[in-house]
Amino acid sequence: MKKPDKPLGLYIHIPFCKSKCVYCDFYSLPNAEREMNRYTSAVCRHLTETAPQAAAHLADTVYFGGGTPSYLGPRRLQKILKTVRKHYRIAPDAEVTLEANPDSIGDWRKLRALRKAGVNRISLGVQSADDKELQALGRPHTYTQAVDAVGAVRRAGIRNLSLDLIYGLPGQTLALWQRTLNRAAALEPEHLSCYGLKVEEGTPLWDRREGLDLPGDDAQADMYLWTVERLAALGYAQYEISNFAKPGFASRHNMKYWTLGEYAGFGPGAHSDLGDVRYAYVRDLDAYCRGIKSGGSILAESERIPPRERDLEYLMLGLRTTQGIAQREFENRFRLSFAPIEEELKKFLSSGHAVQSGGRWHLTPEGFLVSNQIIGRVLDALGQEKLRRLQAAASGDYRIVQS
Repeated sequence: MKKPDKPLGLYIHIPFCKSKCVYCDFYSLPNAEREMNRYTSAVCRHLTETAPQAAAHLADTVYFGGGTPSYLGPRRLQKILKTVRKHYRIAPDAEVTLEANPDSIGDWRKLRALRKAGVNRISLGVQSADDKELQALGRPHTYTQAVDAVGAVRRAGIRNLSLDLIYGLPGQTLALWQRTLNRAAALEPEHLSCYGLKVEEGTPLWDRREGLDLPGDDAQADMYLWTVERLAALGYAQYEISNFAKPGFASRHNMKYWTLGEYAGFGPGAHSDLGDVRYAYVRDLDAYCRGIKSGGSILAESERIPPRERDLEYLMLGLRTTQGIAQREFENRFRLSFAPIEEELKKFLSSGHAVQSGGRWHLTPEGFLVSNQIIGRVLDALGQEKLRRLQAAASGDYRIVQS
């Protein structure tokens, strides 16, 4: 009997941007347009050379992330997609996502060409409906351009649209955030990602952190909880801490990350988890392109992680989603007792931070607000269970294996 195809996600990093946003710590390069052709050739060659490793897989998601993938232009993106389709087995209903900025996808005809090449989902970086906030973030577009971009996406025939928004911006009040979310929801996207602003070290925003008028923790919590309630009323189900979707429109590619699915990344700084090996490439476009051309190493890190050793990731990532974690799933997969983990989660039932339903545990919106603390407690419980097993094994009590 033929083995079923293994699902695979392909991630293709496009590191080019028109300008660098003040909060961004992703690997991206402004003013590097001269490198676009060179990079496109390198990533196509990399895709071709890696394809034999994915021969047993069926790619059901393809994700162009960045940077600003739409800034690469339709012809180069079409070339990459053609390479993918030539060398990989692609599911007929594969989700093919392109991240874009509103200022770089205003032409619906170019979007239609990309749709015909296979793109069927657009993730649009709107971030705010307030032009002053956009300017403060270093965004290269206005909200009017965002509205026009949504119109172009729809006219091109793309029926799966996600909008990215950020709350907790300097000087932002709850009323201002409510205005942004309501205006974005009025555009009727199928998906919304709402992220709290993080001031990351190494960014221009970090350098100015002392003078930022950021909303306090309580104010950000109010923004978040209102977001969950408002989007639920509008028909968007929360399926991850920061992600909301209409029925059937959760990001299939991103769910791979949260459910320990396999994915292969391409491009500088891209990460992969394939064949029980997790690895990442150098965050250097020139070194990446030279390595691909010469056959030299482009790896920045590599680690083998057998399936039985992914228990920590299962808990940590699963508790970020509303799907949550389950006793049977955990014990069958990792041969460890779920009891200590469940005992820890029970402590958060009465406080309203966790819920048990249908044999699964997941955090509530209030729990998501303090998820780092809750997940830390759960991981400590896992550590104690592993220690108990080791001690029992050392004492010769192998009955522990049956627990």
